[in-house]
Amino acid sequence: MYRQGDVLIVPVDEEAVPDSATEQPGLPRDPRGRMVLALGEVTGHAHAVVGPGRLVREAGPYGPLLLHLPDGGRVVHEEHAAIPLPRGWYRVVRQREYVPGAVRIVAD
Repeated sequence: MYRQGDVLIVPVDEEAVPDSATEQPGLPRDPRGRMVLALGEVTGHAHAVVGPGRLVREAGPYGPLLLHLPDGGRVVHEEHAAIPLPRGWYRVVRQREYVPGAVRIVAD
């Protein structure tokens, strides 16, 4: 397991990736060629992956985000140390917080 700020990256077996998982055209690479896992709404900083790979999402409006790194990669952020990731599949989990009456994704 890997954590960088409010993003948790959990290795999963390829067999755990459902056939219904689809590419995420709404999650293209940013101008620097990185796959953005989470964008800071306040700071504009991003938790992003450098290296070849793709993002897919399981079916449904809130299906988990899955990351495939065929050659490995690095998770980078402007305020955190880079984290090397070996090749494989990962589930990307955003930290959530409770506010009265709701649970929401943490914004930085």
